[in-house]
Amino acid sequence: MMLSFRCFRFSTSSHYFSIFLPKPHSFTFSQKMGSYTTSSSPSKLLFRQLFETESSTYTYLLADALHPEKPALLIDPVDKTVDRDLALVKELGLKLVYAINTHVHADHVTGTGLIKTKVPDVKSIISKASNAKADLFVEPGDKIYFGDIFLEVRATPGHTLGCVTYVTGDGPNQPQPRMAFTGDTLLIRGCGRTDFQGGSSGKLYDSVHSQIFTLPKDTLVYPAHDYKGFTVSTVGEEMLYNPRLSKDKETFKNIMQNLNLSYPKMMDVAVPFNMLCGLQET
Repeated sequence: MMLSFRCFRFSTSSHYFSIFLPKPHSFTFSQKMGSYTTSSSPSKLLFRQLFETESSTYTYLLADALHPEKPALLIDPVDKTVDRDLALVKELGLKLVYAINTHVHADHVTGTGLIKTKVPDVKSIISKASNAKADLFVEPGDKIYFGDIFLEVRATPGHTLGCVTYVTGDGPNQPQPRMAFTGDTLLIRGCGRTDFQGGSSGKLYDSVHSQIFTLPKDTLVYPAHDYKGFTVSTVGEEMLYNPRLSKDKETFKNIMQNLNLSYPKMMDVAVPFNMLCGLQET
């Protein structure tokens, strides 16, 4: 489902600040990423995968490199690495317009609030279902435009009630193969836990199988975390080799019910902060 003519515009910027408004344009892209290559038609999508070591969190920087103002967004920034991320944005000559979260994290404090204090024009984004604070709220089917490139929003609850997956757009004018930023819903050969924050193993299974495993098999999977040194997978790989989600639903639910995981050490700090965009209200 797509929103019909729902659009946000900001007076301080040009058209790339439009959100949820389709704007197809032709472009080209070719960039090597690990053992995978994303290409669409000279180099339009600028992509960087960044890592925060303490929580093993990936932050992703995407930008429309051919747009005159090079609009960019960050997915799942961490407070401890905000200065690094903003220095990279400046070094590459980009204009950061959005800082977005896949969900309310429990293992680190999001960097979105801190980014907004340093770059006031940046807008924070999170799902409406998360019930967290942000400048803009997204729902299933919404599109987030940065220049002529967009991310499609897919609801993927299960790890938390408000989890979403951001997927690069479908079509000849968007990066191919597609890229899915899955947060904690789908990890490389794993998945996020489902025993807190409204989690549900049944919902997570259904989310992955209906919203992620239905994507083309060559879609690149970029999770919010990895603890074994992996950086990227594909939908096809996870369908075959994910030791949890390649099983039937009842087997998956039994696996999740018997993980016996310890209480997240950052949860009591991170969740209250992240419900407020990563900053405590004064």
